[in-house]
Amino acid sequence: MIAARMLLLFVGGWLGWFGISALFDLPPTDLDSVAIWFAGGILLHDAVFAPICAAVGLTARHLLPRTWWAVTACGAICSVALVLIALPVLDRGEGMPSNPTILDRDYPVGLAVALILVWSLVFLAHAVAGRSRRARAHHEIPGLRSP
Repeated sequence: MIAARMLLLFVGGWLGWFGISALFDLPPTDLDSVAIWFAGGILLHDAVFAPICAAVGLTARHLLPRTWWAVTACGAICSVALVLIALPVLDRGEGMPSNPTILDRDYPVGLAVALILVWSLVFLAHAVAGRSRRARAHHEIPGLRSP
């Protein structure tokens, strides 16, 4: 366990240094742009995204049964990641008409299919867990608790 943590620490430190050293090669105007995007990303996350996630999470905890919390959180995280990855290409249309191989797919349909798959798996996981709970409850001896 300690060896794995040390390896992760080493790899993370090396990747951090690699990223920082790549910044040293940039001209000052590009560094200004990087700093603005970096600060903007932090502000956007802390002022908009994090409060929305907290509000949605608290609301879901009040609306959903306890047994749904874990699988729903997993589905929500996957959905947010898929949407954030797809945002840059969702409304690009033809992309570059001079090169039809760029953005050559129907990205909104692809996103919809991926989200349907994610939430189908969420409901499947809930159904399997519910069936497992019912089977355990059916086989328990009254008065004894399962570990």
